[in-house]
Amino acid sequence: MNTQRWMSTHFFSFFLTWGIFLPYWSGWMIQTKGITVSEASLIMSIGLVARGLSTLFAFPYLLERVSNKVLLNIAGMGTLAALLCYIPADSFTALLIVTVVLHIFYPTLMPALDSVAGVLVQCKQLKHYGKSRQWGSIGFVSVGILLTVFTGMFGDDVIFWALLLGISCFVALSFTNGPEILSKKPQVNQSLKVNIFELFKTKHFLVVLIIVVLLQAAHAAYYNYGYIFLQEIHAPIYIIGVIINIAVIAEIIFFSMADKRFNQFSPGTLLTLAAAGSSLRWILVYTFPNVVVFCIAQTLHAFSFAMGHYAFMKYLTTNIPHTRIPKAQGMYSAFALSWSTAVFTIFGGFLYEIEPRYAFIGMLACSLPAMFISLGYRKLEEEKDVLVTAEARK
Repeated sequence: MNTQRWMSTHFFSFFLTWGIFLPYWSGWMIQTKGITVSEASLIMSIGLVARGLSTLFAFPYLLERVSNKVLLNIAGMGTLAALLCYIPADSFTALLIVTVVLHIFYPTLMPALDSVAGVLVQCKQLKHYGKSRQWGSIGFVSVGILLTVFTGMFGDDVIFWALLLGISCFVALSFTNGPEILSKKPQVNQSLKVNIFELFKTKHFLVVLIIVVLLQAAHAAYYNYGYIFLQEIHAPIYIIGVIINIAVIAEIIFFSMADKRFNQFSPGTLLTLAAAGSSLRWILVYTFPNVVVFCIAQTLHAFSFAMGHYAFMKYLTTNIPHTRIPKAQGMYSAFALSWSTAVFTIFGGFLYEIEPRYAFIGMLACSLPAMFISLGYRKLEEEKDVLVTAEARK
């Protein structure tokens, strides 16, 4: 199996499971384990905290001691073991403990795969990151469509067995032969070893991190209240799943053309476009609360999420040594994909109770600052390019 196909297959298999876990797991616990909505929300919130701690500290710590391949195996096996523990877990306490353990292992696979991709890109073994990443989005969409059919036929119990089967397949796939460089144990010079805060010494890293944290936090209202908002604006129940998947389809289209169409764009330009697209998305949802405009706004997920993620990966591969990419990925996953989303979920929930549309326009508190900071960062990039050109002409 060539490297491009190996990476695509792993993205596909992981996001196939993520498409089950992200939208359905809270509902599965409520429906099959008999807990309340508030209990499920508390369990998942504490799990989100555990996820952030795991990806910020445990993930980069392990990658200093084991190879990328071994880390994928550890995270996969830990996830499988945690899922099996759900079978006997019937009380709130048991479900909380198992969910925390699951969040220690399972979400770690996301930055682990992106770190693997970053290493392969830097070593010139992976030519098209976007082409491989789009298969993750394809997996996410396809399982959502299939699961809708099977839950209708067999009930919510199928959610657990589908996730268990998906993780089992991912673990089996991780034990197959992969690119040789991923099996090499990292050579860490203890005298040169640095902690995660050393990343802030990398030029503009803090600025880029702040931008992507704001961009990802701006999705909090959509992730948590998009489904019930569609009901609020009287979207037909049978097409709500299709409407939600428009966003992921937009991701697929973006990643399929990203390497060809956007490779020449600087991270600053991409982040500016992402923030502008994000702001427009929430303005449209607030201003025109109807199904047609919501569908149109969904296409802007290609900007608000996919382009922002692509820009961060582009910054990492061009500015961060591959030995420090796991640390950077851990910070991105913890701050952008976990903690900031948790904070703005609470903020969005407060606004939603006042007026549902307020939850979406409230996300401008993230996207507008991200756009202004991105414009400033883009200007710094242009000034650097001018200096480099001037030096080259001397």
